[in-house]
Amino acid sequence: MTTLNAIFKKYDIRGLVGTEITPEKVAAIAAAFVDELGLAGKSVVVGHDMRDSSVDFVDAFIEGATARGADVINLGLCSTDECYFASGHLDAAAAMFTASHNPSSYNGIKLSRAGARGISMETGLSEILAGANKYLASGIKEVAEPGYASEHDIMGEYAANLRELVSLTEIRPLKVVVDAANGMGGLTIPSVLGTDAGLSELPLEIIPMYFELDGTFPNHEANPLDPKNLVDLQKRVIKEGADIGLAFDGDADRCFVIDEKGNPVSPSAVAAIVAVSEIARAKALGEANIHILHNLLTSRAVKEFIEAAGATATRTRVGHSLIKDEMARTGAIFGGEHSAHYYFKEFFGADNGMLAAMHVMREFGSQELPLSEFAARFDPYFSSGEINSTVADANAKIAQIKQEFQDSDIDELDGITVSSPAGQAPWWWFNVRSSNTEPLLRLNVESEDKSSCDEITSRVLALINS
Repeated sequence: MTTLNAIFKKYDIRGLVGTEITPEKVAAIAAAFVDELGLAGKSVVVGHDMRDSSVDFVDAFIEGATARGADVINLGLCSTDECYFASGHLDAAAAMFTASHNPSSYNGIKLSRAGARGISMETGLSEILAGANKYLASGIKEVAEPGYASEHDIMGEYAANLRELVSLTEIRPLKVVVDAANGMGGLTIPSVLGTDAGLSELPLEIIPMYFELDGTFPNHEANPLDPKNLVDLQKRVIKEGADIGLAFDGDADRCFVIDEKGNPVSPSAVAAIVAVSEIARAKALGEANIHILHNLLTSRAVKEFIEAAGATATRTRVGHSLIKDEMARTGAIFGGEHSAHYYFKEFFGADNGMLAAMHVMREFGSQELPLSEFAARFDPYFSSGEINSTVADANAKIAQIKQEFQDSDIDELDGITVSSPAGQAPWWWFNVRSSNTEPLLRLNVESEDKSSCDEITSRVLALINS
């Protein structure tokens, strides 16, 4: 019997279109989603990216959800963070159809409870899987009072909300090159940073790259984590003499920053910049006991900047639903991940790449240094970047690495994090963990010394590849 087990990941749903994920399966997921969250008689928002399969999947979702009694509000084309905004603003559960940065052959669903609260395998996704498998086997039974579908274009409200959260009206004029990678940034940027939503003009000269919505990604993959997908933007920033470059992924919930020299600004540096900005805002409002989250893969500098600014830094596992849960549990005002996901209490605890970019532009644009010099102080250490390896048995490799480094400090919050013994100079740490979304082993290394960083990286990679 066909099941949905393969496409349910730790905190979202993702698979190959036509084989792993189909309209029939989507309808079953929608029905189970409504049942598990008790959404009969309530509203559910649904949005989608520009992938060719997304519209058919939304139609299937509406069919399954309304059959079980939910009223579906169709947002149409939108970014993932725009869908989160709708979930928070309308206080409705949500489903966003996207495979984020994955190739065009993939699609998926990011599910949220009302108020943009995340759902993971530990907080309801496993129950949705079980219910969907039952519906897939036996068919979806329509309730006595099925729901109905309506449409709602929320772009104007979304853009106005971001403008309220971060004001860019007083910064110096900036020339900004934006690579939307043919993804949803091509729709949101002109509304949020431009005037398409009827908002006032900002002191920003936007130079667009690949703003045409095209789910085949004709220019490059919509994955700014891969350096090759930043090359076009880097060249264009230098050519235009721009102050800053921004690269968005396919569903535009992640943003990478490029400085005026064409060099990437590390997501950890961005997290530190935004954290310091948010702490200052919270203190100005008289808030005390300020908490900031950072996942265990961010630079050591992030924790140092948070604490120096007078806030409490809390280390977390990797993953958007997990961090959303921690945002709610701790009352944190901001959370940052190494993968360029940035979470904001004022944005319903959800992640928003656009909002992070606006914070960076406000902080950078409020002083006179070029971005390379401004960002450098937030990125004082050396890192390997994320190195992915395909292995036959990830657990066996992790056990082998633990044995090799048994004399070092080891914790297992997420995968294994191995740190140099206390007092050792230069200090270093590395993390090895299995991907939540792909069959990969991921390595991240950091040290205060470049040669030490290179040495540890080579040593661990040799074990992974042995």
